[in-house]
Amino acid sequence: MEKDKSLHVIKLSDSDYMRSLENCITFGSPLLLENVYEELDASLEPLLLKQTFKQGGVEMIMMGDQALEYSREFRFYITTKLRNPHYLPEISTKVSLLNFMITPEGLEDQLLGIVVAKEK
Repeated sequence: MEKDKSLHVIKLSDSDYMRSLENCITFGSPLLLENVYEELDASLEPLLLKQTFKQGGVEMIMMGDQALEYSREFRFYITTKLRNPHYLPEISTKVSLLNFMITPEGLEDQLLGIVVAKEK
């Protein structure tokens, strides 16, 4: 989906992940944060809440103690390898959670539910 926009892939364990994040925010490149567990780094809070502000007619965001120019083209994706993660409500309200782990049994249950609802 973001192939033509040069998607950057980072992990929290990378030594320069914060610098990569800042560059993507400023230049509007899409960013994928991989292998996240059930708790997120506190430094991502302003980004998840989209706490932007105008300074001199330019949209900015505070990341730590540094104000960065915020590009509207920036997209932020987070993935996890956890099968059934249980995120705190504080995190769940800040992000859109998508579960791509569809099993045949789960799909069967969904279809059965739709059929039963239609027959009523």
